[in-house]
Amino acid sequence: MKKILIPVTNHPTLGTTDKENGTFSPELTHALHIFLEAGYDYDIASINGGKAPLYGTDIEDDTVNNEILSNEIFQSKVDNTIAITELDINGYDAIYYPGGFGLLSDLASNQSFAALSAKHYESGGILAAVCHGPAGLLPITLSNGDKLLANKSVTGFTREEEIDYGTIEDIPFLLEESLTRNAARFNKVQPWGVFVVEDGRLITGQNPASAQAVGEALVRQLSE
Repeated sequence: MKKILIPVTNHPTLGTTDKENGTFSPELTHALHIFLEAGYDYDIASINGGKAPLYGTDIEDDTVNNEILSNEIFQSKVDNTIAITELDINGYDAIYYPGGFGLLSDLASNQSFAALSAKHYESGGILAAVCHGPAGLLPITLSNGDKLLANKSVTGFTREEEIDYGTIEDIPFLLEESLTRNAARFNKVQPWGVFVVEDGRLITGQNPASAQAVGEALVRQLSE
């Protein structure tokens, strides 16, 4: 059985504000729905372990999100995320970074998780991320000293989408700018459109609407 590692943030607010935040639930659940349909297993991990903060858990008309959130196994994994010190990265076939603003405050700069992702990728594993999730790719450095993104095309949450969402004044940094500076190419479409970029074993999606498509791309690569 294929197994996916899902890193999530421990940071519960939007930047340094007191606005509740964390991982944006639909970006986790919509991809996970695809993984489960494919018969894959999964673990949810974080830097410190323990209960992961989620937001977007009250969207009434999101059937997929609500069904996953009500699953007891899922809730147990969210409430008891695996700490990075307890992970055996060799046990996973892919890593999927869901977004949410919290990630900008921890996984975007955490070298320990980045080292595990680098090892996974260099061992032939797949890395995938959506929306703000690609921020978790920024600190990944390969064994030759090159940044993972240095020769990669990616996408992620855009400046226009930050403005639309009303968060551009509160975020720790602008993801589009960071990806543009660090990746070989940053790609985007009109705000809120479904958009996925595949560059070899690196898969990125632009926004929340792209989570399912990222999940489908990951499943397809794992099945090839």
